[in-house]
Amino acid sequence: MQPSLKDLIESKELDLPENGRALVPGCGAGYDAIFLGGSLGYDVVGLDISPAALETAQRNLTSSGLQTSKVHFKASDFFTLDPTEEKDKFDLIYDYTFFVAIPPSLRPKWGSQMSKLLKPKGHLITLVYPILPYTETGPPFYVRPEHYPEVLGEGWEKVIDRVPDNSVETHIGKERLVVWRKL
Repeated sequence: MQPSLKDLIESKELDLPENGRALVPGCGAGYDAIFLGGSLGYDVVGLDISPAALETAQRNLTSSGLQTSKVHFKASDFFTLDPTEEKDKFDLIYDYTFFVAIPPSLRPKWGSQMSKLLKPKGHLITLVYPILPYTETGPPFYVRPEHYPEVLGEGWEKVIDRVPDNSVETHIGKERLVVWRKL
């Protein structure tokens, strides 16, 4: 679990609803999804396309002691999610290393999908990482905080934009916490 996510959630700086739903695309080993389920009591969906990552995430959930009905790991393509009703949308989406894992040509679709999946007044927490010198190869693909509003488009308000106070040692100076609220 990323220290900056933990600090943000525990600070109660965001006006988050009780009993909400959260999505963690590209959840990997599931640590962040498990943290959100435990700290907020949200129903959390962790998505990944890697069966090995999902097996690890499920093992981590089982060993966490968290009520396993709160967090669900699914093998699914983020870009094909299609909420049919408002109740199927999310109050919170957390993106850490998912944006940088997709080719830049898919980023506009990422922005459209975020708009479709998040409820009005919902929050998109982005931990922009790794902020490194330009390269044409990836993943991770080249990223800067200003790449996000370019693809999110209209209907978003930036509510937090800062260098995290607390980072994994190897991430210091290479990440930025940016939180968006959907209007």
